[in-house]
Amino acid sequence: MWLLAAWVLLSAVGAGSAQLIFSVTDVVERTDCNKTVILPCYVTNLKENNANVMFVTWKKQGKIIFSFDGARREFFRDPAVPSANLVSQADLPKGFASLMLNSAEADVGNYSCEVTESNREGETRVELRNQSALKYEIASQKKIGILVAGFIFTVAAVVGTILFVQDGYTAQNQAGLALIVVPAVILVPLQYFMFGIVFESLPQATFALIGLQILGYIIAVVGFALCVSACPPLHGSVVIAGLAIMAIADLLSLAYVFIMGSRMKDHPRPGKAVEEPLNDAKGVMLE
Repeated sequence: MWLLAAWVLLSAVGAGSAQLIFSVTDVVERTDCNKTVILPCYVTNLKENNANVMFVTWKKQGKIIFSFDGARREFFRDPAVPSANLVSQADLPKGFASLMLNSAEADVGNYSCEVTESNREGETRVELRNQSALKYEIASQKKIGILVAGFIFTVAAVVGTILFVQDGYTAQNQAGLALIVVPAVILVPLQYFMFGIVFESLPQATFALIGLQILGYIIAVVGFALCVSACPPLHGSVVIAGLAIMAIADLLSLAYVFIMGSRMKDHPRPGKAVEEPLNDAKGVMLE
């Protein structure tokens, strides 16, 4: 009988000392525009929901930079980070123990959040990184390049069409057809750069779409070569087929980017939590 009682007692103690569970955010990124930094710490399985029995400790590289003693209502702040504070002390009983501090005081590195509720405790870690502006500059340059290349292709296609529809099949018509077909190669790198702006690493489907684009261009060039060598041009349908394949590849690419972009918006990639609203995870992001 006493063995059963001991087992029940040990089970109760073990249940009471269970680890706290956190909603994990691995990385938070900041830019030079951020005035404050919020490091996320959210406990999902609090039981007592009482700040008086909670203790919160934030460390950077193992050194305590902030702590809050709920029983005594006392704060500790490292002199190097005097702005450090809980995002919302009122929400601490709900599990929100995120830390807010001035961006100038927030050094990049690994931070840890330790939370204790009575005899239950747990820890989560988050890395603070500087978000390089270089990738935004590169993205802007890509967008400008796409616009310029698209404009050049459009002008060439319009001029080529005007020349090609002239009566007869003279050198002028051949030049017009060349202006329609040859500059179409621009669409291949345009498609690649478009994927590069949307995706950090290109999925296999994007390579298949780029391959389809290249196949269409090859067919169009072969058709153009056959047309130039024959009078009247007997293989215009080959050119049209190649250009049609390229157009279909472009449409499929746009549809793929739209669909995958919508999914990425609904389910952000790890490390992008900085873009989520603060209310979704109470301080997972930067302001």
